[in-house]
Amino acid sequence: MGRVNHSEFAAFLKSRRDRIRPADVGLPTGPRRRVPGLRREEVAQLAGLSADYYTELERGRGAQPSAQVLTALARALRLNGDERDHLFHLADRPVPPVTHGPAAQVQPALLGLLDRLATTPAQVITDLHQTLVQNELAAALVGRPPAVRGPAASFVHRWFTDPDARALYPPEDHPHHSRVFVADLQAVAARRGGDTEVRRMVAALRRHSEEFATLWDTHDVALRRTDHKRVVHPALGVIELDCHSLFSEDGRQRLLWFSAPPGTEGAAQLELLSVIGTQDMTADETSTSP
Repeated sequence: MGRVNHSEFAAFLKSRRDRIRPADVGLPTGPRRRVPGLRREEVAQLAGLSADYYTELERGRGAQPSAQVLTALARALRLNGDERDHLFHLADRPVPPVTHGPAAQVQPALLGLLDRLATTPAQVITDLHQTLVQNELAAALVGRPPAVRGPAASFVHRWFTDPDARALYPPEDHPHHSRVFVADLQAVAARRGGDTEVRRMVAALRRHSEEFATLWDTHDVALRRTDHKRVVHPALGVIELDCHSLFSEDGRQRLLWFSAPPGTEGAAQLELLSVIGTQDMTADETSTSP
């Protein structure tokens, strides 16, 4: 396990687990609860790990946890930035870069709602469409986020600069998504009031994409609240879904979730998605922020 500090790593996990109340993460509080915070199996469930594996970690045993496991634990245990970095240090893993500024940490209210959406694809993104966290069904539907920083972390940026990003939607739907993305970015730019990050993104996109520049000059403005999407999945084909958005109070983050009316083909495909999970997703596929 390399230079992992077994005892400190285990003690830190337990201390963070003890401080979280079930109600904080949408779990019921029963009369037989004998621990001050969450049970081990509850943390494992929130992090998408097996209960046995998490138990071994908290006992200071087992293999060195991967960066993906550490990230999942940080989310499940509601770690702040310093605590997250400390967890990576204890596990002898490089601390991954994070988004700076107000959007660096997922807002607790949105994270709490995400934890309750275990049976539908859902993820939290920034107002610039950078994926912050997603559940397993969202990863199975749209892929995991790319390990990049800067403008390329934004799906809007990749949409207009990377042709591969457009594989998520059928080609005939691309003009619609381009219009919606640009109108949404117009609204974000106005709300942020000349924010440097937005200005740089807009300038870069105007230079690299004639389509973006043309749409930007229409000055159409509309936050993307709901939309009907056709998502191309590598195993299930085209899935017709409704995409809903819930905005944080400051507008800097959004909870997105996908649904389909009962009895529709889309609903049946979502059920299949929960079965196959990410097993058919290739290793180099990256997430989108729809």
